[in-house]
Amino acid sequence: MGRSLSAFVCAVLVAANPAPATAAPPATAYIIRPGDTLTSISRRYDVRVADLREWNGVRAGTPLRIDGMLRLTEPYAPLPAWRSRIETVTPAEANGDPAKKCPVPATELRRIHVKYLGFDGSAHDGWVIMHQTLATATQSAFADLYRWRFPIMAMPPAVVPDKTVLTLGYECRFVAGTTKWSQHSYGRAIDINPRQNPMIRGDYLDPPNSRTWLARHKHWPGMMHENGVVPAFTTRGFFWGGRWTSLKDYMHFSTTDL
Repeated sequence: MGRSLSAFVCAVLVAANPAPATAAPPATAYIIRPGDTLTSISRRYDVRVADLREWNGVRAGTPLRIDGMLRLTEPYAPLPAWRSRIETVTPAEANGDPAKKCPVPATELRRIHVKYLGFDGSAHDGWVIMHQTLATATQSAFADLYRWRFPIMAMPPAVVPDKTVLTLGYECRFVAGTTKWSQHSYGRAIDINPRQNPMIRGDYLDPPNSRTWLARHKHWPGMMHENGVVPAFTTRGFFWGGRWTSLKDYMHFSTTDL
C-alpha cells in the first residue's frame, strides 16, 4: 500500500460506515465466527474446501482462528511471507516538538516494521513505534495476526483522511481530559483498529463515530474478541482494555494494565 489509498480506501470507507443490517463483510470474504469450520463455510458459500485452503494458505489440520478473514474467491497472488524488522528512531521522528518534553527519550524507542493483512485482503507494509523492551513481543504479536489472517484497517505510513482508523503504538500525549501521560507516551501501549474496537466510558465514545461496533457479539472485519485474536497480545505480557470494568477499551493493549 505504501502511501497510496487507491482501492484500499474503498474498503476503509465501506468498513468505517456500515449500517447494522449491512455490516457483514463482502461476498469475497468471510470473518470467522465461533463454531466455524472450513467444511461449514464451504457449504454456506458453495466453495470447495480445497480451494479455501489454497486461497488462504490454510494447512490441513490447522484450526481456524476466530476474527480471521477468509477469502472466498481466488486471489491474484498468494499472500507473501510475513516479514519484519526493528530499527531505531530519531528524536524528531519520535517526539516532533522538543517543547512537549515527552517522558521517554527516543533512544528507548524502536520502530517495528511488519507486514499486515488489509481490509482489501492484500498484504501491506506498516509500522508501529514501541518501547525497546517490547519490540520483540510486538513483532511476534503481529506475526500471529498475519498468520491468523486478521485484517487491520491501516497503519503508518498510510495516509488516511481520518487518523482515528490507524493502528498506533507510541504517541506522546496525555490521557484524554487530563494532564497525565498516557501509556502510549512511554511506548507501552498499542491500539488496534480503533474504529472497530472503540473505547466507551459512560456517554463518552472514542472514536466518536464508532457506535456501530459496540455490538461486540458481532464478528465484523477488524473486530477483536477474547476468544479470537486478543491472545496475540495477552499471551505476551499485554493487558487488554476489553476486560476492564469501569470502562471498556476494546482497541487497547498495554503492559501496565492502564
